[in-house]
Amino acid sequence: MKVLKVFIIKLKSYIWNIGVSIMSLDNISRFDRIIAILIQLQSKQIIRAKDLADRFDVSLRTIYRDIRTLEASGVPINSEAGIGYSIVEGYRLPPIMFTKEEAGSFVAAEKLMEKFTDKSLGAHHQSAMFKIKSVLKGKEKAWIDALEKHIHIDPKENVFNENLPDAMSILFESIAKNTQVRIDYQALNSESPTNRSIEPVGLFNENDFWYVYAYCHIRSDYRQFRTDRMLSIIGSNIGFEQLHPPLSELRTAFEPKIESLTEVVILVDKSVTRFIKGARKQYGFISEKDLGDVVEMTFKTRFIENGFSRWYLMFSDYASIVKPAEFKERIKSLLTESLSRL
Repeated sequence: MKVLKVFIIKLKSYIWNIGVSIMSLDNISRFDRIIAILIQLQSKQIIRAKDLADRFDVSLRTIYRDIRTLEASGVPINSEAGIGYSIVEGYRLPPIMFTKEEAGSFVAAEKLMEKFTDKSLGAHHQSAMFKIKSVLKGKEKAWIDALEKHIHIDPKENVFNENLPDAMSILFESIAKNTQVRIDYQALNSESPTNRSIEPVGLFNENDFWYVYAYCHIRSDYRQFRTDRMLSIIGSNIGFEQLHPPLSELRTAFEPKIESLTEVVILVDKSVTRFIKGARKQYGFISEKDLGDVVEMTFKTRFIENGFSRWYLMFSDYASIVKPAEFKERIKSLLTESLSRL
């Protein structure tokens, strides 16, 4: 902490010496921002000035000035044009403090990690949380203690196969090191599992499930795999055979073009619209229009045969179909089949 105090004294002194009072509101804000920039520099190997400007909603010129202030205060910062800033390896300062709100956010993060990750990664996070809590002040520790017993998160489904306690850790290592993994995967439309060699590009959570986006060597194409359908997973030292774009680019590139989707328009009684708002996005919801006692909802979907149709049946007694005709026929077919089984 002595090093930290020296740094703060030097930083305050520098801001004072450039002729601006540290007691003005503008410079208190600037001081907080400079400390936040230092913490962010310590959290990443490289960070761009634009990313810092976007985060703090200031100009690039302001970020350049703040970086010069840190350098003048004794922080050894490397800068490379077109790449970004980094702190010289080995230089470290502990975080100054956590606010009670930041400390409270740790509780939510810890509860989410307990429920939405596998056992191995959850254990690593728990260990990290102990380290974070150890540097908190007494009142922040009390704040966390008061919250921990009163927050509970219960996912709708098991997000991982319970027999694979370290699946996410293996996938993280694969993504970081660009190495392949082998999985036994039970696809929804297959009677038996298949053994596949994949190159994981990234993970994402959607509708309470974790998915791995990966290049599949069996299909010679990109596929997504739901983690709870993985029956086994083994890491390897075999490197990727291809260079993959970022996950966000891949997901956007492989999303169906909106013009190729079927437009569905339905009228829903206002009395039930609030009950379906949470799920409609995953079925391609586009827009809604208030028509008095009913709400006109427009969707663009590729799941008209089963997914969208079966979801619509959940509230069909409070709704009517405007278009298309093929959707009306599909609903009639499902209802007829259902009646024949009574």
